[in-house]
Amino acid sequence: MKAQTVNTDSLKGEYGPTMKGADVVVESLIREGVDVIFAYPGGASLELHQALVKREDEIRTILPRFEQGGGFMAHGYARATGKAGVCMATSGPGATNLVTCIADAYMDSIPLIAITGQVYQEFIGKAAFQETDFLDMTMPVVKHSYLVLDYRDLPKVIKEAFHIATTGRPGPVVIDIPKDVQQAAFEPFFPESVDLPGYPEPPKASDEELIEILKLIEQSKKPVLYTGGGIISSDSSEALREFLKLTGIAHSSTLMGLGAVDADDPQSLYWFGMHGTVAGNWAVYESDLLICAGARFDDRITGEVSKFSPNSKIVHIDLDRSEHNKNVLVDVAIHSDIGYAITRMVELLKAGHEFTKPDVTEWMATLDGWKKEHPFSYEESRHILPQEAVEILYEESNGDALITTGVGQHQMWAAQYYRFKNPRSYISSLGLGTMGFGYPAAVGAKVAYPDKEVIDIDGDGSFVMNIQELATAAIEKINAKCLLLNNQHLGMVVQWEDRFYDSVRGQTILGDPENIGSPENIDGLYPNFVQIAEGFGVKARRVIRKEELRDAIKEMLAHEGPYLLDVIVPYTEHVLPMIPQKKSAREIIIK
Repeated sequence: MKAQTVNTDSLKGEYGPTMKGADVVVESLIREGVDVIFAYPGGASLELHQALVKREDEIRTILPRFEQGGGFMAHGYARATGKAGVCMATSGPGATNLVTCIADAYMDSIPLIAITGQVYQEFIGKAAFQETDFLDMTMPVVKHSYLVLDYRDLPKVIKEAFHIATTGRPGPVVIDIPKDVQQAAFEPFFPESVDLPGYPEPPKASDEELIEILKLIEQSKKPVLYTGGGIISSDSSEALREFLKLTGIAHSSTLMGLGAVDADDPQSLYWFGMHGTVAGNWAVYESDLLICAGARFDDRITGEVSKFSPNSKIVHIDLDRSEHNKNVLVDVAIHSDIGYAITRMVELLKAGHEFTKPDVTEWMATLDGWKKEHPFSYEESRHILPQEAVEILYEESNGDALITTGVGQHQMWAAQYYRFKNPRSYISSLGLGTMGFGYPAAVGAKVAYPDKEVIDIDGDGSFVMNIQELATAAIEKINAKCLLLNNQHLGMVVQWEDRFYDSVRGQTILGDPENIGSPENIDGLYPNFVQIAEGFGVKARRVIRKEELRDAIKEMLAHEGPYLLDVIVPYTEHVLPMIPQKKSAREIIIK
């Protein structure tokens, strides 16, 4: 393993008093503005926890009940704020329990700092107790990683880690610290800035490149702007909204980009992809100009690549050059920070650059027709439907809650029926698709915004994977709530079984098979989430009857404290629309 060696001689900064390496780590975090860390202790990180106790008035340490729970709490914090979320674990299994969280951050470009304890240097490479080669293990899923073998490097490493995690295309950074480095006493040097000659500044498109885009818009008859998480991470939502008004073109986003544009904006087609709007999918398919801004042509967006937007001239603006022509061949590839590109185009348009809005009257009328003809919809039932539960939550919360989700059908229904209007209000694991993400992410988001309503919309399969974090919420008095859509099945896999595998159940029933199909049979519902939640000290209620649903949601929202609302729903519901894998938007399943 290679150590990251840092030379402080050329940097401006200041020396601190003699302290242990662990105290240097905490001091460095505080200097980076960290106000909370989600950390589970162990032998190799014990020194770090002792150092945190000394500074508890300046940095809050939240103890998750599982390292992965802590990692996803850091996700929720980072995704809600845009700042780096920080998690910490001990060596060996503690560190490996963070791997999924790190990979998740890598896939969704989330700024995450994962600090791990490591065994004494003399034991590295000798299969010592709780030793893993965490540096190399995580190499494929980090933006950068450090194994700190020289205690003097600690302040600079941490300074660099935050810079790398939060600039350019955000991502996770691992800092692995042996125990002897944590215990070493020395006078630390705290640099004021970083010096990374090989680390590029965010690229900026030239005016000529941006003017070329504006000319293409002028010449188009059926233009669509497609945006993703890059708009959110660059805090460019306001510039995007202004750009849309100035150009008059239609807009659709990925799930990562939800909330950048108000779902009810007349130019919005909301979101597209496998379970997105019919209008959004058809618009992208039929467009003559598709501008992709801050997104990466994921397979859940494109479907069969050879059939994706077949008649479009495609423009791709992205700050990561490796994304250009990786999944979809484009006509114009522009290497640029998306925030700069959108903001600069707005400046050019406002400064009087010669631009004539394209005549898209007929095109917009077609899109409006598709929106009216094919809205998200469901058939009424005597049972509570999951779509209905999300709709009522939206109404009772005035659409102002910050929503997290697990992964599965509920994740899609949340995006379909909550109607997001602000950025950073839909927090979900989208690239990696990690079950168990929702509730710990809600805890982290609630820590970031204690005065905001934060609700995890979850499914029983996903929720149970990190159910232990109810204890964290109760003990730490973090008022994160959960609307649990409980169908006793792995719903999304069941949907695929129904559609493509003759409804053969391949280990997808979570409840008692003898009672499936009888949602009124309370005794047959397993597990009893109300009893579990109450065992963790969390208020809970189960709802089966439709007439009780709205009052139960009102009770959940009014409750001062964490709350679990277990809503029993049928397992027979499917998320629609749906574009099957390897199919095109024109092969979308609507019913």
